[in-house]
Amino acid sequence: MAHNHNQKNPNYNRTFAAAILLNVVFVTIEARYGILRGSLALLADAGHNLSDVLSLLLAWGAGWLAARGPSPARTYGFRRVTILAPVVSSVLLLAAMGGIGWEAIRRFYNPQPAEGGIIILVAGVGVVINSLSALLFFSGQKQDLNVKAAFIHLAADAGVSLGVVGIGAAILITGWFWLDPLISLAIIIVILAGTWGLLRDSINLSLDAVPRGVDMSGIRDYLSGLRSGTKIHDLHVWPLSVTETALTVHLVVPGDPADQDLTQAVQRTLLDQFGIDHATIQIEREPAEQCCPLDRPNCLPGCDQGNSLEG
Repeated sequence: MAHNHNQKNPNYNRTFAAAILLNVVFVTIEARYGILRGSLALLADAGHNLSDVLSLLLAWGAGWLAARGPSPARTYGFRRVTILAPVVSSVLLLAAMGGIGWEAIRRFYNPQPAEGGIIILVAGVGVVINSLSALLFFSGQKQDLNVKAAFIHLAADAGVSLGVVGIGAAILITGWFWLDPLISLAIIIVILAGTWGLLRDSINLSLDAVPRGVDMSGIRDYLSGLRSGTKIHDLHVWPLSVTETALTVHLVVPGDPADQDLTQAVQRTLLDQFGIDHATIQIEREPAEQCCPLDRPNCLPGCDQGNSLEG
């Protein structure tokens, strides 16, 4: 049996620090003007931005913990914290939007005066700050779910702030104060729609689902075709973190089960072609009387029937 692992954890400390600082300053300004000028749209945007600051802090902290080495009590270290952080981040955002949505419904029936000029000015600053913050995470969003979460939240913030600018302009033109809570509800719906995918993916990963982008069919075909007569069973693929994928498999192959060249070649191919960073492979010998104890009817079918199946 052998394994390989390859770690790929780019350092985003400065990126997170810069994005958090920019957004803390803006949230403070936006919340202040939202309260002073009576704009629920500004408060909704500030609440969204505040939840994103908390999300960035969670993601940053998760990345720091993941960088710590394993210990006797935690043999994989804290890598899975990077999977839990997006779950908490999404839940916080949903809670914040729920509270603001309730206030928007209440104000829809009792509109409060709001100053369109101030709304345009403050929200315009938000468009710039959130766009710059999102760009900081653009390059790493495809490799790291936490970075993707940060990018999605900040890009959504920029879009929301742009929508708030439109609200301010509409209020200036029409004098219809009920537009403030109405557009706030629309903003919340857009945010919830964007958050759902992130929450779904992070929950799937926390339940050891196969990460998106991993070609399970291709892996099965590759392993089954290693040698004539090769069979596989007990195949599992799961995330170690948001950037690392693990695999375990039992290969039943003709020939010497201690063939290290075969094992190393399989590990290299799994890494290069399928993105499997941590592969653990057990090679077993034919015939059936040498079956692995995991390949049995009450565990995985195949041993007693002379036919091993992937699991």
